[in-house]
Amino acid sequence: MNPNFNAYKKAITHPVKYRLFMLGNLPSAYFAGIKIAHLSESEAQLTVPQKWFNKNPFKSIYLGILTMTAEISTGILCMSTIYQRKPAISMLPVHMRCVFHKKATGKITFTCSDGEAINASVEDALETGAGKTVVCHSTGRNEVGEPVAEFWFTWSFKARNR
Repeated sequence: MNPNFNAYKKAITHPVKYRLFMLGNLPSAYFAGIKIAHLSESEAQLTVPQKWFNKNPFKSIYLGILTMTAEISTGILCMSTIYQRKPAISMLPVHMRCVFHKKATGKITFTCSDGEAINASVEDALETGAGKTVVCHSTGRNEVGEPVAEFWFTWSFKARNR
């Protein structure tokens, strides 16, 4: 795992630094109210509430907001794995697939538990110098634990300037 994970976690979970990062880099996520509920080397959980900014005409959370939260739940694990690595590693989402199971109302929690697979892909990219991909799965559940949506994001990693 990334020896710099704890420094990354401390920075990204700091309330003020997190808000500034979101406002500066992902303003839509900031206004949507996406929050980190849990972050470890192997798992990330992010929540998004149903509110005026996130709504659609069907009285549920807009699919774009759900997609953004799911992507961030996978991307935050990817970023934690490449944070301050030498050589630097680029990351890019190259494919996405999703399935919606039911109407998303209330507070939705997206969970991605693919930290180990991400780490293996990054380590392989560092060792070989070749681009590597990993498919990360994130499931969104409502407040009673029912699956609302599932997303699969394929992330690409490549070591820079080997």
